[in-house]
Amino acid sequence: MSKPNNHKFFVNFLARHRRLAGLTQAELAKAVLVSRKSINSIENGVYIPSTYLALKIAMVLNCAVEDIFKIHDGTFPLLTLSKES
Repeated sequence: MSKPNNHKFFVNFLARHRRLAGLTQAELAKAVLVSRKSINSIENGVYIPSTYLALKIAMVLNCAVEDIFKIHDGTFPLLTLSKES
């Protein structure tokens, strides 16, 4: 399944962090009150979680939201320029 174009700069490391926590997709889904299919869709870049869901996932995985979900570097020219300064 290919990623939708409007999500091409959204990168997630959910599967990696979930595995490090020793959880299955079903266990994580149960902990954050969504379906296993929702977790699978997020991991495969098909679905971008709401802020609320992203925060719940990070809390269960005991990490920061920014450790799991990122916007690809270079997406915003002003951010790129500020890093060069």
